Amino acid sequence: MIADWFRLDGKVAIVTGAGRGIGQCIGLTFAEAGARVVFAARTEEDLRANVERARALGAESLAVKCDVLDDAQLEGLAARTIETFGRIDIIVNNAGGTGPNEIARTKRGFLLKSFDFNVASAFTFARICLPHLQKSKGCVINISSAAGRLVQPNFTVYGTMKAALDHLTRLMAADLAPDVRVNAIAPGSTMTDALKGFLDPALRDKMAELTPMKALGEPRDIAAAALYLVSPAARWVTGKILQVDGGMETSNVPRQ
Repeated sequence: MIADWFRLDGKVAIVTGAGRGIGQCIGLTFAEAGARVVFAARTEEDLRANVERARALGAESLAVKCDVLDDAQLEGLAARTIETFGRIDIIVNNAGGTGPNEIARTKRGFLLKSFDFNVASAFTFARICLPHLQKSKGCVINISSAAGRLVQPNFTVYGTMKAALDHLTRLMAADLAPDVRVNAIAPGSTMTDALKGFLDPALRDKMAELTPMKALGEPRDIAAAALYLVSPAARWVTGKILQVDGGMETSNVPRQ
């Protein structure tokens, strides 16, 4: 059955930044597909709620409080997963993000902190999990952004970091094939709580109008792409950046 190609029965997945938004939706989608899911983030209340949701879907689940900027906590996340479930098949490096910046007001420290959060943390967690991923013939997804390829105002830092994450994905995929697959998803404007906080209704409508599909994305759109990339259906896919962005080839952020 073709539906079996998208099942994750017996797999163990770790999702960082899994408290809310895209990470939460990816974790719950994996749970519904049969995976045992480890939700990792900094907010314990969100994690506990997601574990309950996953268990309601019939999936074993675990919450681990983790700051991805702390290598010891990343080591602990991997160790707790092995202790509880005995294996690691999938990691999703979803934690990341950086606000807009103006070049004239941006200091070196902001750039370096953004690199650490968006790129170095993903590399580090993949390295920590690598022996387990090699053993299970597993896979990695890095959550990037359309900002990594589109030109838009005040995104010199965030766009640069996501472009770096995209190329890190390609390089890691080449180094780790054929044992471990590494891909990325580059979402366009997706209606998470974080984005909603920046958008008033008029700006949201204008951004939708400037998107070829005439709508902004939802977390489920990204989660569906993630399910494909970690499933048997994508067994021959590695080193790719899957663009899930409503068809954007230019920025949908209106210029003032």
